[in-house]
Amino acid sequence: MTQPIDIISRALKDIGALEAGETPTSEAATDAFDMLNDLIDQWSNEDMMVFNVTEIIFPVIAGQTQYTIGPVASTANFIGASFTGSITADVLTVTAIASGAVAQGQTLSGTGITSGTKIVDFLTGAGGNVNEQGTYKLNISQTTASTTITAYYEKPLNINSAFVRINTNSNNQPVINGGLDYPISVLALQDYEMIGLKTMSGPWPKALYFNPSADTGNLFVWPNPSQGEMHLFANTLFSRYNTLYDEIVLPQGYSMCLRWCLAERLMPMYGKASQVQIAMINGLAAQSKATIKRTNMSPLQVARYPDSLMNSRSKDAGFILTGGFS
Repeated sequence: MTQPIDIISRALKDIGALEAGETPTSEAATDAFDMLNDLIDQWSNEDMMVFNVTEIIFPVIAGQTQYTIGPVASTANFIGASFTGSITADVLTVTAIASGAVAQGQTLSGTGITSGTKIVDFLTGAGGNVNEQGTYKLNISQTTASTTITAYYEKPLNINSAFVRINTNSNNQPVINGGLDYPISVLALQDYEMIGLKTMSGPWPKALYFNPSADTGNLFVWPNPSQGEMHLFANTLFSRYNTLYDEIVLPQGYSMCLRWCLAERLMPMYGKASQVQIAMINGLAAQSKATIKRTNMSPLQVARYPDSLMNSRSKDAGFILTGGFS
């Protein structure tokens, strides 16, 4: 189990600030810890360093065009989740979901839950709101009996893509887990401004605009919806560590990258001027980041459909691909 103190000790040894077997002083460890948190915070802004995409799920409110993503659950039209679960050590067990969905990076609150508790990894639970039952790893160990848990999504830096799921019926009865998904356009501010009637009513949202602030963000949908379940996709933010002894939960390769990138940032603080040493550490930091970015880089997806589905005169289910719109 790698902890921030391990990364800090190795980085200080790499730049020659510590000898083998030595441990950093509390002052040195604190300075390096602050730098480590700033470093990983910056990685959230580098798309190809981010290894996970969060799916933000919430039901639209009929007649409501504005929603809030962020940590204040009392905000009007707050986008969050509510589910039943218990906690043993650093494992959350979800048994039922009432609204929203379970996602990595969510902060939890409820009776007996320690402030600042977050979901950091999936175990047997798959997240979302369909196969959500199961276990999830938390950043803080504790014991909490089964209770209603409120969770909020981290405010994303931006929305990558989105779709809306529309309920389907058979003989006037809703189909369990049924629905048709329609893509939603993610608009820039200038495009959203061009919509003349922003309160125009429609069956479900067809476009959205997201305006982020420091801790929260406002989401505007168009047209004014009457139904639908929104599915937003955004890069998961890296979480800052609370203590030197938190467990680092990251994929393979990230610990080495943290080590060399932290060493690169610490060199000026310790007055390291050897050009050979500087070149070596800069090279290793760049190489480790490039390796991770190659792993995370997604190839361009090309959709391919049978020719029969591309023929507008064909009498088949091809209309589902476009929602029935030509």
